[in-house]
Amino acid sequence: MNYQNSSMNYENSPMNYNNSPMNYQNSPMNYNSNNGVYDNNGKRIGYEVTAPSGVTNVFDNNGNRIGYSPAKR
Repeated sequence: MNYQNSSMNYENSPMNYNNSPMNYQNSPMNYNSNNGVYDNNGKRIGYEVTAPSGVTNVFDNNGNRIGYSPAKR
């Protein structure tokens, strides 16, 4: 319900190019990317992006927001 963490906030939306899988920094094709999220078997399941507000958003490889970590205070 906190707008800062909400997917309705553009900073957290996959519609924002910074969060999009179309952004090469977030692409699984970028082998030098340092924001990948991996499962216990080492398979890349998504990526994380920190918004300017400090919220860390987790997206799957298709750009669907699957989680977040609130901003550190």
